[in-house]
Amino acid sequence: MAEHHEHEEAKGESLLEKLSGKIHDHDSSSSSDSDNEKTSPSESLKSKVFRLFGRENPIHHVLGGGKPADVFLWRNKKVSASTLGVATAIWVLFELFEYHLLTLVCHILIFVLAGLFLWSNASTFINKSPPKIPQVHIPEKPVLEFASALRAEINRAFAVLRDIASGRDLKKFLSVIAVLWVFSILGNWTNFLTLFYIAFVLLHTVPVLYEKYEDRVDSFGEKAFAEIKKQYAVFDAKVLSKIPRGPLKDKKKD
Repeated sequence: MAEHHEHEEAKGESLLEKLSGKIHDHDSSSSSDSDNEKTSPSESLKSKVFRLFGRENPIHHVLGGGKPADVFLWRNKKVSASTLGVATAIWVLFELFEYHLLTLVCHILIFVLAGLFLWSNASTFINKSPPKIPQVHIPEKPVLEFASALRAEINRAFAVLRDIASGRDLKKFLSVIAVLWVFSILGNWTNFLTLFYIAFVLLHTVPVLYEKYEDRVDSFGEKAFAEIKKQYAVFDAKVLSKIPRGPLKDKKKD
């Protein structure tokens, strides 16, 4: 009888342990569900955060990633400073000192070839080894890949221009006209080299500043885009909607 009583007590204890384990699992699952419910609104809020130009990836990924993005974002300050310094030196040579590209290339080749020639001939007299001039070969594959990518981009630009000229999208047409007009004004103010140098400097300053003050810029951009949309809606209702549109796309055949 004592053994039977102990056996019944053991069964009772095992049943209690199972019940307590189930209750614990239920509590943990309910707590995890409540945690998920608590975190889901925050995740949804994060997904709804306004980003400039509707981007979803980090600015490093938008710039293409890899070494060029590292240079623009000053991941390696020495490389970025050196690149910007070389560009500044080239701009000073051509713009301030009024040096010409062909003259600069010829002078560099003259000094390099003269130095190597003298070194090669003088090495026999000073008992030193002649300079090791490497053989330079341009590989075919990168050139073909670059040409193919350039061809694709040019074809895409032609397709966009054709779509704009067809008169189907008035908004895109006005945007392109505005951009071209701004570039024409900049062309009157400065030459192509200075414009290229300004763009190069902006690429080395604007992305890194935007990455540093991303939240503030995006908040200001959200307000600015909302105001622009509001003004564009008024302009569309009063002006654009009254302008006759161009021919439609290919009509369906009956």
